[in-house]
Amino acid sequence: MTYKICLLAGDGIGPEVINSAEQVLSALPIAWDFIHASMGYAAYQQYGTPLPDFTLDEMRNAHATLLGAVTTPPGIPNYFSPVVRFRQELDLFANIRPCQTLPHPSSQPGIDLIIVRENTEGLYAGVERVDEDKERAVTERIITRHASEQVIRKAFDLARSENRSKVTLVHKANVLRQTCGLFREVGQGIATDYPDTEFEEMLVDNCAMQLIRAPEQFDVIVTTNLFGDILSDEASMLVGGLGVAYSGNIGQDVAVFEPVHGSAPDIVGKNQANPIATLFATAMMLDHLKEAEYAEKIRKAIFSCMEAGEVPQDLGGSQTTTETTQKIINRLDI
Repeated sequence: MTYKICLLAGDGIGPEVINSAEQVLSALPIAWDFIHASMGYAAYQQYGTPLPDFTLDEMRNAHATLLGAVTTPPGIPNYFSPVVRFRQELDLFANIRPCQTLPHPSSQPGIDLIIVRENTEGLYAGVERVDEDKERAVTERIITRHASEQVIRKAFDLARSENRSKVTLVHKANVLRQTCGLFREVGQGIATDYPDTEFEEMLVDNCAMQLIRAPEQFDVIVTTNLFGDILSDEASMLVGGLGVAYSGNIGQDVAVFEPVHGSAPDIVGKNQANPIATLFATAMMLDHLKEAEYAEKIRKAIFSCMEAGEVPQDLGGSQTTTETTQKIINRLDI
């Protein structure tokens, strides 16, 4: 079996962390066909769009895609977020973001949760307008029954497949009565199909507080697009920050895996980029490809480096990108 993997280096430190992922994957006894495609501001400068059609085609035709990072500069004509756009174009309806305690001093103990975020609509649907007098701007929040059903059922299926006991549906239906009300209604209905899984509801402001107060209470959280974006960044700070945060964008036929951090233009070319989040995303991709054995080997190698204090500067260590990558490769139990 040869896996076709689309690599989207993107902008900033994206090429550096994707190079680390390619090195680690190449060290495994698995056959790969790596396809490099363009996305982000560099693609815009070359092709006039941050998301060329041929890139979308490569993503559709690959077994999976790895994304590094992209720059979304404000005020650029005809520029849009390529990440938001590919999630919509490819119907990657679920963003799955694990958050677990890591062997690192900045990581709190006892945390093992997954945030499942609706990934295609909500306040990120892109329906915006500005009044003619430019005194008022409006963004429409789009919540559909179909998208809500897809992502909530995905959360329950994930809980069941990973032997997790509880799903927490997060909303703000006491104020956003129609949009969050629909999301809540759909969740309540789906919960009855999973009697083996505990179901609870929580208002988003309370959830934000509870993640700080007692994060160990959570198992699987499912919520809408903007709420999930904010809560997952908050949760990452409990276990080490954005340098270790990663996610999978999952659809019926296409999957894209990525670190959560940005393009970090201030450290481009300095060999300081932290590849760990990208390598966690790489392990998540291997799980998706049913190569769980090698996914676990990558995670164990990362844990071993963390335990030894051999980590990049943003995690309190002194390792360069190159050194971190090589030490993880050296610890792979192949």
